[in-house]
Amino acid sequence: MKKQELTISILLHTLFIISVYILQGVIFPHIRLAGYVPLLLPVASTGIALYEGRHKGGIAGLFAGILCDVSFNQPVGVFTVFLTLAGLIVGTISDTYVLKGFVTYYIGSAIILAISTFIQMIPLIISPVQNVPLQALITTAIQQTIYSLILAFPMWFFIHALGKRTERVSPSGRTY
Repeated sequence: MKKQELTISILLHTLFIISVYILQGVIFPHIRLAGYVPLLLPVASTGIALYEGRHKGGIAGLFAGILCDVSFNQPVGVFTVFLTLAGLIVGTISDTYVLKGFVTYYIGSAIILAISTFIQMIPLIISPVQNVPLQALITTAIQQTIYSLILAFPMWFFIHALGKRTERVSPSGRTY
């Protein structure tokens, strides 16, 4: 990939992740569905990993994870490590084993979202101060995951377009 094309690709991916962060952290907290705020950064990093491969998926996961850690009251680094590893794993699987399409994107997003909602709830589960029933946490996790998956549908068009752009400018002709 030429230096200029690489720069444009990095810029577009960065703008996409920042836009998703703004949606997740600024806009959707005011547009709650049944009191839930969707998780969009895990979907974005999963989609990038699926269509762009493990290297860009790991970098997107790292960036999205840092932004998640900044916006949530989580122990520092939890989402950074998780989304980086998720990006590397999803990217590796997409490079070698699965077809890159909407169904794969949606299944991957559902899995990563389910794990992400569980990660969000770990402090509530292990905290002796918080007395939140496990059933309430599971119900919340399921509903937040469903809300996030509803919004994963329109995000796919942007993620797919970014992946197609990378495929178009790849000098080797290899599909990423």
